[in-house]
Amino acid sequence: MEPKPVTGRLVRFSVRMKRRTQRIRRPPHDRYLYLLILPGLLYFLLYKYLPMLGLVMSFQDYSPFLGFWDSPWVGWKHFRTMFAEPEALRVILNTLEISFLQILFAFPLPIILAIMINEVRLTLYKRLIQSLVYLPHFLSWVVVVGIFVVFLKSDGIVNNLLKMASIQPIPFLTSPEWFKPLIVFQVIWKESGWGTILILAALAGVNPQLYEAAVMDGANRWQQIWHITLPAIRSTIVILLILRLGSVMDTGFEQIFLMLNPFTMEVGNVLDTYVYFKGIQQGDISFATAVGMFKGVVGLILVVIANRLARKYGEGGIY
Repeated sequence: MEPKPVTGRLVRFSVRMKRRTQRIRRPPHDRYLYLLILPGLLYFLLYKYLPMLGLVMSFQDYSPFLGFWDSPWVGWKHFRTMFAEPEALRVILNTLEISFLQILFAFPLPIILAIMINEVRLTLYKRLIQSLVYLPHFLSWVVVVGIFVVFLKSDGIVNNLLKMASIQPIPFLTSPEWFKPLIVFQVIWKESGWGTILILAALAGVNPQLYEAAVMDGANRWQQIWHITLPAIRSTIVILLILRLGSVMDTGFEQIFLMLNPFTMEVGNVLDTYVYFKGIQQGDISFATAVGMFKGVVGLILVVIANRLARKYGEGGIY
């Protein structure tokens, strides 16, 4: 018996491809629009998809002298090693803890900040606030960490103020207990202002007549925010959360690497820095590739699960 469902899918696929080809062959202006997409497609092809061929190293004991074809295959050896080593498990837990702390504290703040900015009625004052909160985003992590070091080192400004208040100085930079709060606070200070851009754009699309009707019904500002503003930007918040979950295993190499020291290595070593130490410093390229592949797979699974949950509860999702 012929597999009719498969045949039907092939026919539908061929029809869709034929229609797309016909659209590309339409009058010249349509072809020019497709040409505008070409640079972006080439970028993703060259810098995102072709490098994925290197993932084959995670299943080999890769040697640069032997290359991809002659390096011995070891199957799942590096993945088993990753889950068997106590150090690797500790690094995974550190990564998850820092990432979820950022989601818990740093993710909601741009939303709150955008709503507060949107409530400002004086345009000049609103633009001034926007400019001030955007500025830290344009500083590199080297500059940001340098500022925090100047303020928080043992003879820095904060500890000198504590001494003047007869309070014992606090070893902020060498204390394991302070490492993760400092990381989260740095992310909040640097990125919260920049994160308000999409939220403010979503708020600009809210129909003003909804607020006028709410005022006529006697709603105060808090009730308007709760019943109009937040529901209006809910889909944008859901999409941003789904995208953020996709990078849950990525805490940022530069910031963590610059903040690490021998005293905080146990609580601060994450997958990004672990890959650097293993792959670059120790030359274990295959193991580092396996760790990187693990990060990508976890991110993909979280995005798919979050997207399905969003669609199940009535949101659009990202696909």
